[in-house]
Amino acid sequence: MEFIKVTEQKEPQVALIELNRPKELNALNRQLMEEMRDALQQLDKNDDVRVIIITGNEQAFAAGADIKQMADKTAIEMLMIDQISTWDQIRRTKKPIIAAVSGFALGGGCEFVMTCDMVIASETAKFGQPEIKLGTIPGAGGTQRLTKAIGKAKAMELVLTGRFLSAEEAHFYGLVNKVVPKEMYLYEAIQLAKEIAHLSPVAVQLAKESINRSFETHLDEGLTLERKNFYLTFSSEDQKEGMKAFIEKRIPEFKGK
Repeated sequence: MEFIKVTEQKEPQVALIELNRPKELNALNRQLMEEMRDALQQLDKNDDVRVIIITGNEQAFAAGADIKQMADKTAIEMLMIDQISTWDQIRRTKKPIIAAVSGFALGGGCEFVMTCDMVIASETAKFGQPEIKLGTIPGAGGTQRLTKAIGKAKAMELVLTGRFLSAEEAHFYGLVNKVVPKEMYLYEAIQLAKEIAHLSPVAVQLAKESINRSFETHLDEGLTLERKNFYLTFSSEDQKEGMKAFIEKRIPEFKGK
């Protein structure tokens, strides 16, 4: 792969994907997103991986989509290329995805971050949807996910002005989980991933699905899915081991079965 690097760790069963277009501040072109889609599909099928971390570099997670690749396209060409459909794999990935963000996460970069499940941010991180300054609007979920994450009024302000959020502001509004010094953001993401990786993969994936569904359906539908997934965990060896270990006052050994 040319524009991403994938590193798998057998212990603690965490995979790291690094965006690798440093000269372009990791601008998200079509090839990068196709590589990302393929990597996520492979990692989702890999039993040795339980949690996935996606990161850029200290200067930028991703400063946006690749404008040069889109500038001269017509509406029909954009529709036929349908580049944004490759992003659907991020949302479809069953294993939890943590974004480790430093520097710019703007436009498509901010949309990418919001598609992940959890976000650890460097104190230097900046988030925003500045597409309005280019005469267009977010096209990969920015108007929808940002509104759900931080509320209508603030999302309207950011999208209509193109203003940025600092890391601390993003934390205040609930866009990120934690803000840490620049030298610690990847380490903190790995610590969070390790904590999750030691838990039941079956329960983790069902819990992720249930939480995501709460953003996509009415309450009744979400509650129905949650209840089904809760009952479904009782068919797993992990559930039996977890409850038995609790009763026996020992640490459970989860096998993902």
